[in-house]
Amino acid sequence: MSELRQLLGMTSGIAADFLESLGERPVWPPATVDELRAAFGGPLPQGPMEAREVVAGLAEAASGGLVAEPGGRYFGFVIGGSVPAALAADWLTSTWDQNAGLYVCSPAGSVVEEVAGAWLLELLGLPATASVGFVTGCQMAHVTALAAARSHLLHGAGWDLAHDGLYGAPRIRVVAGAKRHGTLDRALRLLGMGEPELVPADDQGRLLVDALELDDRPTVVCAQVGEVNTGACDDVAAVADRTQGSGAWLHVDGAFGLWAAVSPSLRHLTRGVERADSWATDAHKWLNVPYDSGLVFCARPEAHRAAMGSRAEYLIFDEDKRDQLNWNPEHSRRARGFPIYAAIRSLGQQGIAEMVERACAHARRFASELSGLGAEIVNDVVLNQVLFRFETDQQTAAVLAGVQASGEAWMSGTTWDGRAAIRLSVSNWQTTNADIDRTVAAFRAAVAEPVRAG
Repeated sequence: MSELRQLLGMTSGIAADFLESLGERPVWPPATVDELRAAFGGPLPQGPMEAREVVAGLAEAASGGLVAEPGGRYFGFVIGGSVPAALAADWLTSTWDQNAGLYVCSPAGSVVEEVAGAWLLELLGLPATASVGFVTGCQMAHVTALAAARSHLLHGAGWDLAHDGLYGAPRIRVVAGAKRHGTLDRALRLLGMGEPELVPADDQGRLLVDALELDDRPTVVCAQVGEVNTGACDDVAAVADRTQGSGAWLHVDGAFGLWAAVSPSLRHLTRGVERADSWATDAHKWLNVPYDSGLVFCARPEAHRAAMGSRAEYLIFDEDKRDQLNWNPEHSRRARGFPIYAAIRSLGQQGIAEMVERACAHARRFASELSGLGAEIVNDVVLNQVLFRFETDQQTAAVLAGVQASGEAWMSGTTWDGRAAIRLSVSNWQTTNADIDRTVAAFRAAVAEPVRAG
């Protein structure tokens, strides 16, 4: 057996041991930051070390600081796991080490994006003619989509952005709901577009469409499908009605909520999204593929390509094939299409729909169980998010701390309408009713002894 095969076999065993330990290990890791610094630290290595020793040492040093995010009892933020086929495909992606920038660098990496991209458009109910970019996450999906919007709107205003730059260009008005996600603001900042004008939101975080006012200025309107605390979805159809004929660009932040379109029972929440100009979502959330895996779609491929395309004398382009760097900000990157292809291939449309619906059913059960423990459920549980609190901010904080300290589950705190709350996200394909039972039991214990838990 070759040394490389021995190394990969050992590494595979370490990975399998970690995954098989998820049911028993505490969800939040026990090691302190000082312990981790001591485990990883030391002087700069001066000489080589055998690869198996390096990997074994790395695994040992990391073990005490690994959050059990791939397991079924991690409910913090909106973080999915990795279905087996996607995990295995991600290993192959690293092994194949393809540069997914040009067709000539990886014909397989190019074509798998073509196929997976077409499948994604069909799954999400988006126009089949839309362009697709495979990016790091929803943050860069926003950057890409809004760059396309900027290019399109300034061209319409008679400004050559590629030649003249942004300085002196007509200002683009950006309008978003008061409860938009922070990645939208960050994308606008990176693009030099300033802060958005905010439209009031209702008690669930939905943009109030009647407060949306448009004029003849170049404008981007940002709608949201899946508010990060409540899961609430803007009425995108009504927003599209309001923007129709105005010349405004409609962008949809669907980081996780866009996947509701896959489910027949939840699809109504995404009504009208197909009428937008661009969309941003994550595959590493509800499709449950490994990080980093975001997606951007654009109904105006010419604007998408104008914003992202790149040319150089030494590069080799093929106009009748997909050169991936035309659709995303990176020049060189890993071939993210392989794990997405594998996830869709293994689950199929029905399996993805069932995974989304199961997570939402778990969220509804959580809401019922937590209500029975005295929690106030703040949101209408329409998707996979449960927002709740207890009688006082102090009790809410103490109960949350108790559950986190138990190691049985982990979820994050938040602030909603000026008061402390807890937000619970069910996004992992592995979450079971048994995981809910264990988590509810941890809440019951923390409610019973909030002072000690705090």
